[in-house]
Amino acid sequence: MNGQSGQPVSGARRLREMLADPSKTVIAPGVYDGITARLALAQGFDCLYMTGAGTSMSRLGMADLGLTTFTDMHTNAAMIASIDPSVPVIADADTGYGGPINVANTVRAYARSGVAGLHIEDQIQEKRCGHLSGKQLVSREVYYNRLRAACKARDESGSGIVIIARTDAAAGKDAEGNGGFDEAVERLTKAADIGVDALFFEAIQSEEQSKEVIARLPRIPVLLNMVDGGRTPIICNERANEIGFRIVIWPTVALEAVLASVGKAFQTMKKTGKTPDVPKMGPAGLFEVCGLKELMAFDEAVGGKAYSSS
Repeated sequence: MNGQSGQPVSGARRLREMLADPSKTVIAPGVYDGITARLALAQGFDCLYMTGAGTSMSRLGMADLGLTTFTDMHTNAAMIASIDPSVPVIADADTGYGGPINVANTVRAYARSGVAGLHIEDQIQEKRCGHLSGKQLVSREVYYNRLRAACKARDESGSGIVIIARTDAAAGKDAEGNGGFDEAVERLTKAADIGVDALFFEAIQSEEQSKEVIARLPRIPVLLNMVDGGRTPIICNERANEIGFRIVIWPTVALEAVLASVGKAFQTMKKTGKTPDVPKMGPAGLFEVCGLKELMAFDEAVGGKAYSSS
């Protein structure tokens, strides 16, 4: 997508344009690799979400317990954002991977890689999935410093990357015992004062509570996290829009589908000695999902002949 000047519009700018319409809600399915990103793009989604849980599971083969590093997450986010730069990618950035200087480095690196938005949270460095129990938080001031660093890096870089403040306070506590719904509201209210672009209230317990979240938070975009089987009951996209959420992410939609279908395929092959008896795409069909025709057309356009007989 190009702007009036004919120059490509960045993912960050496109995301900001989408959020500028108060009647619209940005829907972002969770993707974690090139194949799931391509599949989501093929369905016409106009925003993607790089899930940290999916990144941990697919790149490390490990549960989402804070084991991914900045390098793991940044490399994956950059690859996904590069597939179609016109489609914004919102990426998990965990705690920012250290102190304020580290947070600023994370924001700059994500922005340079074409990531449109990221969220920074208030868990300790030894963090875990937001829908697991036993979450521990940093103090308010440590959290606020992370957000100040993120906003300063955004502003100084001129990238316009969307900074989303996430709190896990509703289902976690800091060292002084501060936690719960009111603590989460307090933290996100201050986050808005600091200058973040959107708010992420993790682990909402009911639809009624989701309405209270919208009512009590400042009037900037609020993100809803929809995790099947998680702490928050599933609310469809249309209803989320009616309640007032401006972004809805579905982090595990691809993970749930892939684990079930691939596990069944492996089970069948183990038992029968062959793949499941279902229609197959074949190599050409598989590669077309990941841009085969476009790559061949590019090669031909510049005089290449290596793939002309494929």
